[in-house]
Amino acid sequence: MPLAASFAQPPASGPLASIDMGSNSFRLEIGQLRDGRYRRLQYLKETVRLGAGLDAQGLLTEEASERGLACLRRFAGTLSGMRPGQVRAVATQTLREARNRDAFLRRAQEALGFPIEVISGREEARLIYAGVAKLQPSHAERLVIDIGGRSTEMILGCGRTPSRAESFQVGSVSLSMRYFADGRFSAEAFRAAQIAAGAEFEEALQPFARSLWKEALGSSGTAGAVSEVLRDCGVTDGRITPDGLRWLMQRCIEAGSADKLNLPGMKADRKPVIGGGLAILYTLAMHFQIDALLPAKGALRQGVIVDLHDRLLAHERAPGGDAHADSVRVLQKRFEVDTAQAARVTDVATELYSQLAAQPDEQALTALRRAAQLHELGRMVSHHDHHRHSAYLLAHVDAPGWSQSEQRQLAELVLGQRGGLKKVDELIRRGDAVLQLLSLRLAVILCHARGGDEPTPQSLQLQRKADKVTLQTGAEWANLHPRTLHLLREEAQAWSDPTLPISLVIGAAKR
Repeated sequence: MPLAASFAQPPASGPLASIDMGSNSFRLEIGQLRDGRYRRLQYLKETVRLGAGLDAQGLLTEEASERGLACLRRFAGTLSGMRPGQVRAVATQTLREARNRDAFLRRAQEALGFPIEVISGREEARLIYAGVAKLQPSHAERLVIDIGGRSTEMILGCGRTPSRAESFQVGSVSLSMRYFADGRFSAEAFRAAQIAAGAEFEEALQPFARSLWKEALGSSGTAGAVSEVLRDCGVTDGRITPDGLRWLMQRCIEAGSADKLNLPGMKADRKPVIGGGLAILYTLAMHFQIDALLPAKGALRQGVIVDLHDRLLAHERAPGGDAHADSVRVLQKRFEVDTAQAARVTDVATELYSQLAAQPDEQALTALRRAAQLHELGRMVSHHDHHRHSAYLLAHVDAPGWSQSEQRQLAELVLGQRGGLKKVDELIRRGDAVLQLLSLRLAVILCHARGGDEPTPQSLQLQRKADKVTLQTGAEWANLHPRTLHLLREEAQAWSDPTLPISLVIGAAKR
């Protein structure tokens, strides 16, 4: 199934789908937000254990890959008929770690038929909180905990606003594989697992201290599974308490192994990872003084739908706007970007791209604007080679609302804003990305005087015929800006390699 191409934005009030490619399970949810209320239309879950398929070298095994691909093919059938803007797929810790993730993602996107975004731990935490806040609204200060297969997210917030969000690289699958190999339980294994988990969470003791929240909620699989067992066994009313956790760990030790653990409410697919999940829950309860962890209604998959709805709604209110404008402003302020220069480069790059592209793509135009707004991020580090610093920061900084995939694409574009083209050879040969790159490079040159007489649409013109791009300048402007003309001619030389998909020619000045 080919990846979906450019599209008109669907209505925010229509059905929206999210795919959560977790380390333990893959989940597909189709939901709808209308009049402020969330309604689930369809939900599918498959235990894939992708996180158990990372080998000692950090590579995803073919066996685990095939499990994931088979699941995505089945999901694709359910998504048949949905438009690209209605669907968002996100991948979490396992694909953050996997060294061969790009190879897997190419196959996965082909199987699903939609793009897949690898999101950072903090972005995952933000989306989890968005799901919980929407489905279980409250104005109390909250601690939300989500224990996944290979990571655990902790979020503080009030209402719909998270105040602190962190991700820790310890989860039910990874801890179970290390301390409960072959599903064997023992008191010694639980103690060792708790010490390992405690070492991961130690840095969170102050930022998530008991004095900062009024209630604690447990989101997603592990908390829900443990809550169900405690309730069905009559130990609690579904609340996860320290006494309840001790009781359940003792039942595991008495059983000796996962295959012999038979308790009401304990599902078969949860048994292999229950040891690691219990160790994490008990460690959190003890370290953060959690008397009762309540199961939450929302999770990552609902948060993805809520976030997608908010993006579509913002587009309806301001067509062509940038859904991540807040993140852009935050990054500009944080890294002391010259916003006036960024605006100049953005305006010129946008105009040039509109001239170059036969049918300007809205998503490509938005990405170009973001790159132009943030192209000087690295000047805070050093003026020398600032484009390399900018690219590094964009690829690695925590930017709310952006996936790692989006950040890496922006970083490539920003890296290519100046200098040789070999370093972005892959980008240049990726469809119309070459037009984005050329527009940005030319805009940086044309605005290099930082506030002098900048070119206007009337003073320059780009013409594209097949693989040849010609830039013509007005005679008066060319005479007033000999240094800029010199830089433009040097740029044309950079594009003179016959192996490049386009060439650049500086035409005679128009009189």
